[in-house]
Amino acid sequence: MTISPTWITLCDTCKRPGWAEGDMAETDGTRLAALVEARVPPGGAVRTRRVSCTMGCERACNVIVQGAGRIGYSLGTFEPTEAAAEAIAAYAALHAESETGRVPFRDWPQGVKGHFVSRHLPVPEPGDE
Repeated sequence: MTISPTWITLCDTCKRPGWAEGDMAETDGTRLAALVEARVPPGGAVRTRRVSCTMGCERACNVIVQGAGRIGYSLGTFEPTEAAAEAIAAYAALHAESETGRVPFRDWPQGVKGHFVSRHLPVPEPGDE
């Protein structure tokens, strides 16, 4: 069975508290997106895309990990750091290996623990009613 790619959707407009006091050349979301993208080889089992606003502003920086026919997850409150990017990419790789999208808690990278906001069940396939 071929599993469709896992997508990391990265909010590139996220701004963490204190953003305005720092270097405002880029948003925190843009910084995190670039760090995650640098860890995901093109054309592999994990892909990335940027969107402007995932509507989770209270929990910036936000990402969504999802794949067709599998459970997806919204995660938030990430800082735009190398460690956060590594944890997000590592979790997405585990999601990509799962037929259901479930990754056992014991396998979660430490850097994603405490960042889960919500779980999204797959949309039913035609005829599943």
